[in-house]
Amino acid sequence: MTETHFAVVDRPDESRYVLVDQSSDGREAGEESYVDVDAAGTVERVLFHTGVDEAYGGQGLASFLVQHVVDDVVARGYAIVPVCPYVAKWLIRHPEYDAHVVKPTPTHLRAVNARQQ
Repeated sequence: MTETHFAVVDRPDESRYVLVDQSSDGREAGEESYVDVDAAGTVERVLFHTGVDEAYGGQGLASFLVQHVVDDVVARGYAIVPVCPYVAKWLIRHPEYDAHVVKPTPTHLRAVNARQQ
């Protein structure tokens, strides 16, 4: 399978992006969970969980998912807050996004904890 078989869809009512396998009747192959924090009128999108179904492992789909999510966050004019270790490592390898990244604070972590409850 190639990345052309996949789409990334934002599901704001679920606070997550979904990686959809378009070659299998829309099966969810992965997700990126988030919570938005309002910081003095600026939205900071806290990315706290990246997951890809084991059946899709080894295809680079986590990177594909994160790339699309980060591009969407930047296009919306939001800041990126990498709480998920995978996203944090991905951003280190992609310094072109540095101007859009905000270091996680206790406020961001509280928002994640509240979202997970």
